[in-house]
Amino acid sequence: MCDQTFMAITFGPGLDNKCSVYPLSLDKNENLAAKKKSVAMHTNYLSGCSFTNSDMQLLTSSGDGTCALWDVESGQLLQSFHGHTADVLSLNLAPSETGNTFVSGGCDKKANVWDMRSGQNVQSFETHESDINCVKYYPTGDAFASASDDGTCRLYDLRADREVAVYQKDSIIFGASSVDFSLSGRLLFAGYNDYTINVWDVLKGNRISILFGHENRVSCVKVSPDGTAFCSASWDTSLRIWA
Repeated sequence: MCDQTFMAITFGPGLDNKCSVYPLSLDKNENLAAKKKSVAMHTNYLSGCSFTNSDMQLLTSSGDGTCALWDVESGQLLQSFHGHTADVLSLNLAPSETGNTFVSGGCDKKANVWDMRSGQNVQSFETHESDINCVKYYPTGDAFASASDDGTCRLYDLRADREVAVYQKDSIIFGASSVDFSLSGRLLFAGYNDYTINVWDVLKGNRISILFGHENRVSCVKVSPDGTAFCSASWDTSLRIWA
């Protein structure tokens, strides 16, 4: 069995400015709440958190305009990332096992790519017209998508260092809150504040379908590891599985 130190779950994004880590255990009688550890402490609310390729390091984004890398065991700040001029709303780690970069998006309409080792902002994109609510790497790690309050989703090619696609319709007047790619990268699933989920063809840029079912804004979409389904979360307090 894995050592308990490496079996952990984060319960982070919140208004108390903290990110807490809970150890996982198969023992039903164990009081896990008593073993929770506050790892990260920002000066404003936390908007996102993610383990790096090691469970011993945690990456966070915050309304204080920064992202930060933390040591889980000691709670020590390892690296701070400064470059946004407003709240950071989302972050996503590069999918490569050896990747040392992540992307962040925020209320300053910017999507920034960071080197975790140096703390440097290595690429920056500013083509949205409003807050960027979500950023997500393409499966190969060579590009990323963004979702914004301007009602569009966009695709940025990191090798070309530019925006290469905009996913939009004149009929979409509400903001996009979340995006995720299919396993192949051919489809982009996007949740919107008008309670719908739009499915886009990544290469052609056209909308393939609209999924209805939620009764309030869609806050998150996430494709399953095997790619056969995806889950959506909504302000209507429900989770839905689509396949």
